[in-house]
Amino acid sequence: MSLSIIIILVTVVISLMAFRDGGLMNKLIHNPYSVSHRKEYYRVLTCGFIHADYMHLLLNMYALYLFGGAVESYFEYLFGGNAHLYFMLLYLLGIIISNIPDMIKYKNMAFYNSLGASGGVSSIVFASIILSPMTKLMMFPIPIPMPAYIFAIIYVAYSVYMDRRQGDNVNHMAHLWGGLWGVVFMMVAYPDSIKGFFNQILGSF
Repeated sequence: MSLSIIIILVTVVISLMAFRDGGLMNKLIHNPYSVSHRKEYYRVLTCGFIHADYMHLLLNMYALYLFGGAVESYFEYLFGGNAHLYFMLLYLLGIIISNIPDMIKYKNMAFYNSLGASGGVSSIVFASIILSPMTKLMMFPIPIPMPAYIFAIIYVAYSVYMDRRQGDNVNHMAHLWGGLWGVVFMMVAYPDSIKGFFNQILGSF
């Protein structure tokens, strides 16, 4: 069984448990005030295994399913026996890093909470885009397949725009920081990936 499937199963189980148990939800959720004032640092990771509702859970796990397997295959080719370790570092640190800005910004706001695997999933998505920028992807509601690097540009622009609007109760900055971590991770773990990224794009013209 792939790591992506294992992560999906674990996340689904914990999320379903939290839906039924408000106490568990409150214990695992990212509450920057609790992190800062009560030193409950574990929250910046555990919040990635719970979700606001079924649709939130479905969208994140579906994205992880779509991109996770491809990234695992690439990692097995690039890193051999260390592939699973690299994948877990990419995903788990994606969750943690994507929560750090909110941890700092809202450290004195006791009623601010954040949850979901979006940061970790975004790190997987952007690592996939670095490795295969010409893969065709689609973005709702645009019904036209586009190269992954174009998808990334639109995704970043949309996330920045929506973050500034602040009207949909979605942590768009977590998506951006998770995506940025995915790019940085590939630069550090496999520096040639950046050269390959641009070579693939330039070779398409």
